[in-house]
Amino acid sequence: MKTILDTIKGIHPGYVLERELEKRLLRKGQFALSVGEFPQTLTAITKGKRRMNITLARKIEKVLAIEEGYFMVLQVYYDIEQEKKKENKQQKNDQKPNLDLLRKVLFWDTDIKKIDWQQQKKAVIKRIFERGNEEEKKEISRFYGPDTVTAILNS
Repeated sequence: MKTILDTIKGIHPGYVLERELEKRLLRKGQFALSVGEFPQTLTAITKGKRRMNITLARKIEKVLAIEEGYFMVLQVYYDIEQEKKKENKQQKNDQKPNLDLLRKVLFWDTDIKKIDWQQQKKAVIKRIFERGNEEEKKEISRFYGPDTVTAILNS
C-alpha cells in the first residue's frame, strides 16, 4: 500500500506547502510573517524556485503541527529526483558519436548537433559509408556497433 510520502516523492516541498496553506485558507504573505520569514522567500519556495532550508522547515512544521522533518524529507527526495534527471540528460548527451571525428560537411543539410542519432541511424550510417573517410567510418562502427552497421549496409 502506498503512503502519502510515496505519492509525493520528487515533488518540490514548496508545492506541498502551498497546497497545505490553501487547504487551511492561509495567505502566504501573512503566514510568512507569522513564521518570521520574508514573504518573497516563501513565495519563491512555493513556486519551486528556491530550496526549503532546515530552519524554515522546522518553523513551518511547528506552526502547522506537521511532523518534524517532513519538508526536509520532501526536499531530499526532490533533490534526488533532480539529480536523476540530470544524469539521464547526461546519458542522452553521451549517446552520440564523437562529433570531433566527423566532418560537418558530411551533414551540410542539417545541424549536426540536432541529429537524433538513434532515430536516424540508417541515414547516418549510409551517408558516412558513402562519403566518409576511414576515421569517420571507424567512429560510426564504434558508436553503433559493427553488427548494426553491417545489417544496415546490407539491407
